[in-house]
Amino acid sequence: MSAVDSVRDRLDELPDVGLVVGFIAGIWTVMLLLAIAVGGAQWANLAAGFIGSVTVLMGGYAILALALNLQWGYTGLFNIGIAGFMAVGAYTTAILTAPTDPAAGAVPGLGLPLWVGILGGMVMAALIGGLAALPALRLKADYLAIVTVAFSEIIRLVVNWDGLAEFSLFGVPVGTGGATGISFKSANDVASGLINGIGQPLVTAAESVGVSGPNLANLTYGIILLLVMGASYWVLARITNSPFGRVLKAIREDETVTQSLGKDTRLFKIKTFMIGCALMGLAGVLFRGQAGYVSPQQFRPTITFYVFAALIIGGSGSNTGSILGAATFSGLLFYLPARLGENISFGGTRAPGNIVDAVAGLASLDPFPILAYTVGNVSTLRFVLIGVVLIYIIQNQPDGLLGHRNEPATSVSLDRPQAGSGGETDE
Repeated sequence: MSAVDSVRDRLDELPDVGLVVGFIAGIWTVMLLLAIAVGGAQWANLAAGFIGSVTVLMGGYAILALALNLQWGYTGLFNIGIAGFMAVGAYTTAILTAPTDPAAGAVPGLGLPLWVGILGGMVMAALIGGLAALPALRLKADYLAIVTVAFSEIIRLVVNWDGLAEFSLFGVPVGTGGATGISFKSANDVASGLINGIGQPLVTAAESVGVSGPNLANLTYGIILLLVMGASYWVLARITNSPFGRVLKAIREDETVTQSLGKDTRLFKIKTFMIGCALMGLAGVLFRGQAGYVSPQQFRPTITFYVFAALIIGGSGSNTGSILGAATFSGLLFYLPARLGENISFGGTRAPGNIVDAVAGLASLDPFPILAYTVGNVSTLRFVLIGVVLIYIIQNQPDGLLGHRNEPATSVSLDRPQAGSGGETDE
C-alpha cells in the first residue's frame, strides 16, 4: 500500500465536515508551532499573522477549486481561463463601488454599496462566461482549454488598455484604471467593521497578548472567507446531488449517451459554465480584491494553474477533495515553505551562490551548505516542490486524495450483487 493509499483510507473514515475542519485546524496548528518556535516574545502576534494569511489563501483557493470542480470534475469542461473570469468579477465590483468623487489621480466609479458590487461582479462574470461558452462548447477537451486561456488573456489585456482607463458610462465617468489598476471599497472593511463594533472585547483581549489590530483584522477576514467557502460548498452540494447534477455527471461520463436520453447537453454545460464563472468572479473580488485594489498584474495565467494544482491534489469530482487540495496546496506547499525560508537560518553558514557549490559540500559530509541554499532560495524552490508532489500524485494516485469518491451519475448503485448478499449472483 502506497503512502497516499494509507492517507486516503484514514480520510475515508471521517465525515466530510469533520475532515475539512480537522484539516484546517491541523494547518493552523503547524502555523502556531512555527510562530512559537521563531517568534520569541512576539509569538502571539506572529501566530495571528501566519494563521490569518494562510486562512485567506485557503479560503480563496478553496472557492476557486470548488468552482473549477463543478466545471471540470463534474461536467468535464476544461476551463483554463479562471484568471480572466476572476478579473471580470473584480473589475465589475470595482467600477460599481469606487467613489464618484475619488482623490486626485484615482479612477471614479458609481459609488454603490459593496454588496451590490459583489452581486454585480458575480452576475457579470456569469454573463461573460455564458458568452464565452456559446461558441467554445462546440469544441472538445484541449481545444476548449485553448479557447478559454485565450479568452482570459483577452480580458486581462482589455482591462490593461489605457483607452479604458477612464471613460463615460451613460454620462457617468468610470474606468478600469488601465495598467495602474483601480481602487474601490475594500472587502476587508467588513472585517475591520466587525472588529471595531461587536468585536471590541476581542480586540482588547488580543492586544493584551500582543496581537496587532491589522493581524487580527486579517484573521477575521480569513474566517469570513472560510464561511463564504462553506456556503459555496453547501450550494454546490445541493446542485450536484440534484437531478441537474446527475445530468452533469452523465455528461462527464459519456455525452453521447446523455444526448440519446433526450438531454440538451449543450444547455446544461452553458449553465454549469456560468455558475462556475460566477464563483470565480466572487473569488476575484474577495480574494484578489481583498485590499480594495485590483490591477491586471493580479490576474496572470499562473493563478489558473495554481487552482488546477490544488484540484489535482485533492481529486476532481469531489467537493470535499477540492477544499482539502486547496488547503494542502496553499497552506503546506505554497505558504509554509516561504515562512520557513524567512525565519530559519543555519548559524553562520553562508548560502552558496549556486546549486553546484551547495551540492559540493556533501562531498565533505557537510549538509549545511545545501540546507542554507535551499532555505535561502525557498521562494523559487517551493515551485519545484509543488511540481514533485504533482508528478508523484499523477503517477501513483491520479485521482488525488479524495478523487476516488467521485460521485456516479446514477441515483442508485449499479454494482452487481455479490454471492451471499441476498440478491442474484453470477453462475
